Amino acid sequence: MARLNYHHLHYFWAVAREGNLTRAAVRLHVSQSALSSQIRQLEESFGQPLFTRVGRTLKLTEAGHLALAYSESIFASGNELLALLRDGHREQRQVLRIGAMATLSRNFQENFVRPLLARDDVSLALQSGSLQELLARLRVHAIDLVLSNRRVPATVDDPWRCRRIARQPVSLVGKPRPKRRAFRFPDDLANVPLLLPGRDNDIRTGFDLICEQRGLRYRLRAEVDDMALLRLLARDSDSVALVPTVVVQDELRSGTLAEYCVVPDLHENFYAITVQRHFEPPLLKTLLRRPEADVLAFSGE
Repeated sequence: MARLNYHHLHYFWAVAREGNLTRAAVRLHVSQSALSSQIRQLEESFGQPLFTRVGRTLKLTEAGHLALAYSESIFASGNELLALLRDGHREQRQVLRIGAMATLSRNFQENFVRPLLARDDVSLALQSGSLQELLARLRVHAIDLVLSNRRVPATVDDPWRCRRIARQPVSLVGKPRPKRRAFRFPDDLANVPLLLPGRDNDIRTGFDLICEQRGLRYRLRAEVDDMALLRLLARDSDSVALVPTVVVQDELRSGTLAEYCVVPDLHENFYAITVQRHFEPPLLKTLLRRPEADVLAFSGE
C-alpha cells in the first residue's frame, strides 16, 4: 500500500491556504513548476484532482476540501508534538471552524461568536461563501458549522441538522425624522425611496407578498444582496432600508439611524447547520445552547 507523501501534502496545504500557486511558491522558496509537479503527484496518489482553476485563482474541489481538513489537523498535531517535546507542555487550545453565508449580517455573526472572542484557549476560523460552497465544506468536515438565514432540508444523502437559533422582526429604518413627520406604515411607503434585499432573499419575498396582498406600491431605489452594503447605504443616503434590526444595531444605538416601524408579519430566521458527528466540539454545544436574546443582543462596546 502506497504511503502518503507528507512533503507533497505540505505543499498542497500551502497552496490551498494561499489560493494561488505563485504566492505559495514564493512563500515556500521553490519554483512554480516544481510546486505544480509536486501537487500533480499528490493528486495522482489520491486518484482525483484537488484543485480547479477559476481565472488566476485555484479553487478546492470536494476532495481538496477533505484533504485540507486532514492536513490542517496533521500539521497542527505536528506543531503540538514539537511544543510538547521542546517545552515539556501541551498547549490546550480548542479550534472551532464556522462558515457563514457571505450575505449574512456581520453583526449577527459577531454576536454569535462573541462568547469565544475573549478566550485565550480558543482559536476561531471564520469563513464566508455561498450556501452551496459552505455545505460542501461541511459535508467533508472542513468546517464545523454553517450560519444561514435559509433553512436547509435534510436528505438521504445529506442528513443536515438545521436548527433555528434566532428569529426577529424586520423593520424599515432610515435617518431620524422630525417628530412632526413620524413615518406611518403603510401610508408613507410610496413616498420614500426604498433599499431592499435582493429578490432571492426570503425577507424580500415576504415583503413583496405583503405589498401585493394589501395593494401597496413602493419606490425602489436599489436591490442589495449584501447586508453590510445595505447597512452602509441606509446610513449614508436618504433612503429607507428593509432590514432586521441586528444589521443596523450600532447605528440604531448611536442615533445615526432610527427604526421607522416594524413590518407586520415579517421576520428573519437564523439557522445553525451541522452534520452528524461521533464527536461534536464542546464549543459548538456552548454556542448552540445560548438563549435567542443573547444571540441577538447588541454589542456592549
